[in-house]
Amino acid sequence: MGLFDRLRRPGRVRRPAKDGSRTGSTTVRAADGHDVAHLAEFVSSRRGVEGFVEPRTAVSDVTLLLVAHDGEWTRRRVPSVKWAHDFANKHHVPSYDAAVVGIPQRMRDYNRRKKAGGI
Repeated sequence: MGLFDRLRRPGRVRRPAKDGSRTGSTTVRAADGHDVAHLAEFVSSRRGVEGFVEPRTAVSDVTLLLVAHDGEWTRRRVPSVKWAHDFANKHHVPSYDAAVVGIPQRMRDYNRRKKAGGI
């Protein structure tokens, strides 16, 4: 018997959630209206925006990464891969599968400039 086994209530067994919302010890938050509004605002207020759809991982749901012409970026959870591409098409933004094409160099350059205090 382990040290913490004595502290558990008898007969109580922890089981994963049936809806699949838990992965390991991390709860995955679903996309909501605030995420959608943020993405729409980013697209409408910047030029040269491209979308990169990132697949679901063990710790994150499907995300849409938007990168502007200067490398400024934002990332938000979205309901599905199809939804992300439809959102991009609706806002006249080219979209790509990030697992296939990767992340643009201008985003890494932007992060580097920001870290160095140039932004």
